[in-house]
Amino acid sequence: MTGTIINIGTVLIGGLIGLLVGARFSDRVRDTVISVLGLFTLAVGILTFLDGVNVEGERILIPLVSLLIGGMLGEWWRIEARLQDLGAALEKRFAGGDGEVTQENQFIRGFLTASLLFCVGPMTILGSIQDGLTGDYELLAIKAVLDGFAAMALASTFGVGVLFSVLVVLVVQGGLTLLASQMQVFFTEVMIAELSVVGGILLLAIAIGSLLELRPIRTGNLLPSLLVAPVLVIVLTLLGLG
Repeated sequence: MTGTIINIGTVLIGGLIGLLVGARFSDRVRDTVISVLGLFTLAVGILTFLDGVNVEGERILIPLVSLLIGGMLGEWWRIEARLQDLGAALEKRFAGGDGEVTQENQFIRGFLTASLLFCVGPMTILGSIQDGLTGDYELLAIKAVLDGFAAMALASTFGVGVLFSVLVVLVVQGGLTLLASQMQVFFTEVMIAELSVVGGILLLAIAIGSLLELRPIRTGNLLPSLLVAPVLVIVLTLLGLG
């Protein structure tokens, strides 16, 4: 859990700096910063996807099926709506807002965007697994630095809602670390590759839907695909098709 604790610290520090200094930035500067972050996330998503599909034994149909099944499960469970409701409740409790879930609600938008950005990426998955399996949190420490700067940029635009994303970081990233420590015998290179491919696609969704605002995408409802992918690998292996 060391890597997760470091990550939470950098997000809080970066977010606070963004809140304090962000008011000095013009709207044009903040928009440019968010656009750069979106473009960088888009590039990382593409590179992660390509790295995953280049691993020997990786099957490109597994991420597709994982995303389809995961997306249907996410819509059924209304994950993104529940995240929005959580953001609304936190805003009403701590920020004095009305808690109304709208596209213009900066608290909820900041909370949701930051939560997805900090928890969906392959560095979250691979870093948490590495931390859980070996205790090596170097990858999460690198991610923590990147997240700190991202939190600063997001908080300067979306406000205090970004800080509350640390709750999701603690649950998701910390949970993955604890899970990996208990399931280390099950993770294979192919399973990690499939997770990376799915994670890369989700990063693309975050960039397109939340940061660059090219098209609305309910990325939160795609999160179950991260669980479906390794399960499909196990099933195919048991069937002798892996």
